[in-house]
Amino acid sequence: MRACGYNRKAAKLFHRAQSRPLRRRLTFGTCYMTNVRIINRGHHPLPQYATPHSAGIDLRANLDRTVILAPGQRALIPTGLFLELPPGTEAQVRPRSGLALKYGITVLNAPGTIDADYRGELGVLLINHGQESFAVQDGERIAQLVVARYEQVSFAEVTDLAVSERGDGGFGHTGRK
Repeated sequence: MRACGYNRKAAKLFHRAQSRPLRRRLTFGTCYMTNVRIINRGHHPLPQYATPHSAGIDLRANLDRTVILAPGQRALIPTGLFLELPPGTEAQVRPRSGLALKYGITVLNAPGTIDADYRGELGVLLINHGQESFAVQDGERIAQLVVARYEQVSFAEVTDLAVSERGDGGFGHTGRK
């Protein structure tokens, strides 16, 4: 794991877009880069981050032919990618907001979890919640992949739990406003 460094070129582009003057000592927070082993059996380049501050890496459909999703239909879309995640991490497959907003296309089991010991091909389970058929094209960016650390737990079985202000309230108990 290595810390992300200050990227002067990205900082210039960011500040030009924001129409603010560039200052010498900018900090963008801390991020960490974790090495992930990957096999690419698809016919597209390796996934990459779209911007310097993207949390998700875009996944592309790796198809021999277009897949048509009718309204309400779902399909497992291959990516051609195989990962070896470091222990203590997982990969989450998440929807792309533009596909969801414009076409009603989303990841059915969002976020889909890929465990560190899984070695099969990454597939994206897409569903069409839209009103019209949607064509998934080869090379189309269909989902995002976010790698995250996690903790495993051990359960301590008890007969009661500590009292909290919330208690057992859930599913909208705090209201809408």
